[in-house]
Amino acid sequence: MITIKIDNLGEIHQAAKAFIASMDDRTVFAFYGKMGAGKTTFIKAICEELGVTDVINSPTFAIINEYRSESTAELIYHFDFYRINKLSEAEDIGTEDYFYSGAICFIEWPEKIEELLPGDVVNVNIEENADGSRTVTID
Repeated sequence: MITIKIDNLGEIHQAAKAFIASMDDRTVFAFYGKMGAGKTTFIKAICEELGVTDVINSPTFAIINEYRSESTAELIYHFDFYRINKLSEAEDIGTEDYFYSGAICFIEWPEKIEELLPGDVVNVNIEENADGSRTVTID
């Protein structure tokens, strides 16, 4: 288990670099955390550090955003399953094809689709602390 502390937004890119260093060859990451914990903000910083220059925002309504790293040409998929009501909605957009594509997948609200997640998914928990800092725990 790896723990990354983010004391303020000024440190988020350093935290993103630490996260990237821990990724190894793993590609599917499930981000858990309460509303407002900073999942989207942290994923945005990770994508920027991976070389994405496109506008990065939450795919709350689109469910999935696709980015490409300018430095490596690597595909990155960003999912937000907050608005999913039934597992079949996630199945209908072919989520499993994305998860097993070899591309990096960052998933917000994975608890809504846990049955579809691959066995080697990396669980990432983001918790807001009383002082406003964040603790990122990677299992």
